[in-house]
Amino acid sequence: MASIFTRIVRGEIPCYKIAETDDFLAFLDVRPLTRGHTLAIPKSEINYLFDLKDELYVGLHLFAREVARAVEKAVPCERIGTAVIGLEVPHCHIHLVPIRAIDDLNFSRERPTFTPEEMEQTAAAIRAQL
Repeated sequence: MASIFTRIVRGEIPCYKIAETDDFLAFLDVRPLTRGHTLAIPKSEINYLFDLKDELYVGLHLFAREVARAVEKAVPCERIGTAVIGLEVPHCHIHLVPIRAIDDLNFSRERPTFTPEEMEQTAAAIRAQL
C-alpha cells in the first residue's frame, strides 16, 4: 500500500507544494510544529533514510538545504531545525522547522493550527525565495 507521501507525489492527495524536482518534493507539513514547517522527501517510496542509495541520500540533503534557505528567508526564525524521525509515515522525510528555541522541535507539544489560506500564503512566501 502506498504511503500518504507517495499519494501526494502522485497527485492523489493535495499539498502545499514548495519545490519539486524529478527526484524530490517539498511541501508544508499539515500538522506543523511552527509556521513554515516543511517536509523534504524523495519521490521514491523508501521507508528509511539510511536505506537511500548514496546519490539519492546526498541529493535529498542538497535539496533540503536549498528549501531550508528559502524557508529561513520567508519565515522569521533563528534558524531551521531539522529532524529525521521516520516513525510517523513509512516514507523517508526530513523535517525543516523554523525555530526560535529548542522547544520548537518538540514533537510532543501542542501544535499550532493555520487556515488553508494561511498555509497557502506561507507556501507562496517560501516559493518566492527559491
